[in-house]
Amino acid sequence: MPSTTLRRRLLHLIQRVPRLFALVYYVYRFLQPKYTLGVIGIVFNEDGQFLIVEHVFHPKHPWGIPGGWIGRDEDPAVAVKRELQEELSLEVEVTHLLLVEKTQHNHIDTAYLCRPLGAVGKLSYELLSYRWTTVEEAPTLYNFHVRAVAKAAHILQQNQHNQ
Repeated sequence: MPSTTLRRRLLHLIQRVPRLFALVYYVYRFLQPKYTLGVIGIVFNEDGQFLIVEHVFHPKHPWGIPGGWIGRDEDPAVAVKRELQEELSLEVEVTHLLLVEKTQHNHIDTAYLCRPLGAVGKLSYELLSYRWTTVEEAPTLYNFHVRAVAKAAHILQQNQHNQ
């Protein structure tokens, strides 16, 4: 580790020539690994069923949890609300962060528990259909989706038990 004197000199250099530091910072950021970020929203209804959708662009497992990509500089909780609105015309309240995992090469997925604030409306072009299901009746889902649903169900059970 550099001495305090050397670090202080570095600080003074950065303060005198901030554009030099900015250039170094952007070069550093460019060389760092890049990831894509996804988000899903686990939505349960009053009957204890969760929402799944049939995706047009997911050939391996067409049925899954609604969600999508997190945009540049977008908060993940805002992204899940946006995605559910865009795909299902569904307003939700984000209540819990459930999981954050590296699910594929250079891809991180985030799952949130969401409470519906209305009914499902018009579907986007990305979806063929939707339905409410139980864990036992659900079709084959991606492993990340299965873990997220299990965690959401556990939280909901704990909340009901505490009331």
